Amino acid sequence: GMDLSMPILCAPVAGVRINKMPDLTEKELATSLIEGAKLAGTIGMAGDGGDGEVFEATLAATKEAGGFAIPTIKPRLNEEVLKRIRMAVECGARAVAIDVDAAGLTNMALTGQKVEPKSGDKLREIVGKAGVKVILKGIMTPEEALIAVDAGVSGIVVSNHGGRAMDFTPATATVLPSIAEAVSKRMAVLVDGGVRSGIDVLKMLALGADAVLIGRPLAIAGAGGGIEAIKDQLLDYSAQLKRAMILTGTQDAAH
Repeated sequence: GMDLSMPILCAPVAGVRINKMPDLTEKELATSLIEGAKLAGTIGMAGDGGDGEVFEATLAATKEAGGFAIPTIKPRLNEEVLKRIRMAVECGARAVAIDVDAAGLTNMALTGQKVEPKSGDKLREIVGKAGVKVILKGIMTPEEALIAVDAGVSGIVVSNHGGRAMDFTPATATVLPSIAEAVSKRMAVLVDGGVRSGIDVLKMLALGADAVLIGRPLAIAGAGGGIEAIKDQLLDYSAQLKRAMILTGTQDAAH
C-alpha cells in the first residue's frame, strides 16, 4: 500500500560484530539503511539477531523514520515472533518480515536464541495475530511459496540468505520464474541475491519479481558514508534502471 520511487529496497543487514563492521554501531547501520532509503523515496528493511542490541536498533530507527521501514524478525518461537511484531507495530512499522531461512543459522544457536522452521499452521497463527502485513524472506521453491499463499502472507522474498545459509543452493535468478508463476499475482514477489546494478534490477523484474532487495553494496555504502551514501547509491541504481529500460525499449517495468 505504499508508493515507492523505485522497485528497489534496502535488504535487512545487521550484526555489525558478526559481519566484521567494527566502525559502526547497530543503531548507525539500521538508521542508515532506513533513513537513506526514505530519502531516496523507497523503503529500508532492518534486522534481528542473537544480540538484543540488533532488534533494539531496528525498532529505534523505525520509530525515528515514522514507521517507514520493514523490521525483519528471525524465525523464533511463535510467542517471541509475535512479541517482536507488537513492538514493531508500536513503533509504527508498515509491515514486518520473517527471514525463515535463518532457522539453521549458527549465530542464533551460539547466543542461545531459539529459532525453528515454520509450518503452514505456525505461519497462519502469526499472520492471524500480527495486525500488520507479513512478508516471508527466504523462499526458494514454488512449494514454499504456495505454503505462504495458503497462510495468508502478503509477500515473499526469494532469497538464499546471501548464499550463507547453506552451500550449493541455486541462484535466486534461477528459481524466481517458477516461484512467480506458482504465486500467480496472489502476493508480492520480491527477490535478492547478487543484484549489483540497475540492469540487474531489470533482469529480476523480467524474471517475475515485483521489486528487488539489495544488501551488501548498500551496507558498504552505509559503512563508508552513512545515510547520504545509501541515498545516493539507491538513486544511482534507479537511474541505471531507467537507462536500461530506454535501451531495451521497456516502457513499463510492471509485468
